[in-house]
Amino acid sequence: MWGGPAADNLAFEIGAAWRRTADEAPQHVADIGNTPEFVTVIGIDLGGKVALVTGAGQGLGRATAARLHAAGASVVVNYPPDESGRNAELAREVAASFGDRAVALPADVRDPAQVDDLTAAIRDRFGRLDVVVNNAAVIRDRTVKKMTDEDWRAVIETDLTGVFHVCRAAAAILSDGGRIVNLASISGVVGFFGQANYAAAKAGVIALTKVLSKELASRRITVNAVAPGVVLTDMGKTIPEEVRARMLAEIPLGRFGEPEEIADAILFLASDLASYVTGQTVHVNGGWWS
Repeated sequence: MWGGPAADNLAFEIGAAWRRTADEAPQHVADIGNTPEFVTVIGIDLGGKVALVTGAGQGLGRATAARLHAAGASVVVNYPPDESGRNAELAREVAASFGDRAVALPADVRDPAQVDDLTAAIRDRFGRLDVVVNNAAVIRDRTVKKMTDEDWRAVIETDLTGVFHVCRAAAAILSDGGRIVNLASISGVVGFFGQANYAAAKAGVIALTKVLSKELASRRITVNAVAPGVVLTDMGKTIPEEVRARMLAEIPLGRFGEPEEIADAILFLASDLASYVTGQTVHVNGGWWS
């Protein structure tokens, strides 16, 4: 058994040296065995970085934008233009609620020209882009028998082609060492009844994520996906109540997710803590698998 005064002295010297190297990190004093010790807290600091979140006016996009802003990032709250102006109103409310370091900018991700204009506006305003979160999505659930060509196109063009448009345009200005996080879904892995269009789009997002992780690796840009289970945003609430009840019975944790819980996973992937994580799909679903 190794011990005694020599060991105690060595341990003290190592501890003192460690504390000197960690003196710039946030610290809390913990009472361990009646002896005060400094415990370094590892935080996420996105200060000085610029993040784009598509479809950030509500739901998961809003929660993600809030997490990134709270971590110090300047946030671009993207929204799709609509005739009523409601999307612009929601996005501007989100940006205003952050107080500073935030701006609402329009772009329909289905339109590559609008996406190019969006990234140009980000470059002109901030001079850089460090984090991209592809969140914009729509659903039009129907069985294949009842699904129209328009139902199929609307979902594929927004949920998959839109991700491609944003990744292609953003990669041109994304800082080396940047982050791309794409929103996939458990539906893209399991394949839910009545979601042929949505499941196909989200499965495509997972595949696109893997390809981009290889193509952008030389610039140290990581590309990952987050696949949520059911989250009761406005989109999640469109699922019929009886279907939700059946889904809930399949979740080991016994509840649906909260937008902030998905946003926390996105924040991790956007941070320096995930510098060696790329090409992966992180499943945040309460343990639900079929």
